[in-house]
Amino acid sequence: MAFVITDECLSCGACAAQCPVEAIDMGDVHYEINPDVCVECGSCAAQCPAEAIVQK
Repeated sequence: MAFVITDECLSCGACAAQCPVEAIDMGDVHYEINPDVCVECGSCAAQCPAEAIVQK
């Protein structure tokens, strides 16, 4: 079960900086996680100041 970034994302980039597999990129509105690359480690969720990253 991959993680997803909700609309509460502040687009700060803290999650992308912590992703060990570089699965997070800026999307049209906010950062997005590529579920095909995500290894479900949770590092991104732990760094999100808005708590906008949840398991799908």
